[in-house]
Amino acid sequence: MDEIKQKGILLSYLLRHDKAAFKNGNIDDKGWRNVSELIGLGITQSELDEIVETNNKKRFEYNSDKTKIRARQGHSIPVDVGLKETTPPDVLYHGTATRFIDSIKEKGLIRGTRLYVHLSKDEETAINVGSRHGDPYVITVDCKSMVKDGFKFYLSNNGVWLTEYVPVEYLSFD
Repeated sequence: MDEIKQKGILLSYLLRHDKAAFKNGNIDDKGWRNVSELIGLGITQSELDEIVETNNKKRFEYNSDKTKIRARQGHSIPVDVGLKETTPPDVLYHGTATRFIDSIKEKGLIRGTRLYVHLSKDEETAINVGSRHGDPYVITVDCKSMVKDGFKFYLSNNGVWLTEYVPVEYLSFD
């Protein structure tokens, strides 16, 4: 694995899951962390710029003067990145690995340690997500029915659809 990819994985952890940094106030309630602190943790400014610019999922964003950085979604720490409730398309997709299908058929899509379940607008993206975890499998989500039944959806700045939970009755496994 190349060095930038490894540092991108580290950055994901430092911005999305670093509970100690959140508790100590190094990550604010909007998810922002000082760039200068990350540089002190072994990531250079040019590496940060490259990660933000080249990440295929556009996971990260700077504030206007590039003194702070945050992840756009995927947090396990309780931050508010300013998501606005949005009506989704009638159908979205969830990419997972085949080894998780039995559990999903039993429990639905649960957020686990994260704040939201992540959904994709197209099958290709869902396949890419699922392949990160093993043999990919794409599940279709009936968002039209979920909205009708009162479920809320959010769209992150990088196009990932989010919801807190998807019960089994809204899932298709064909």
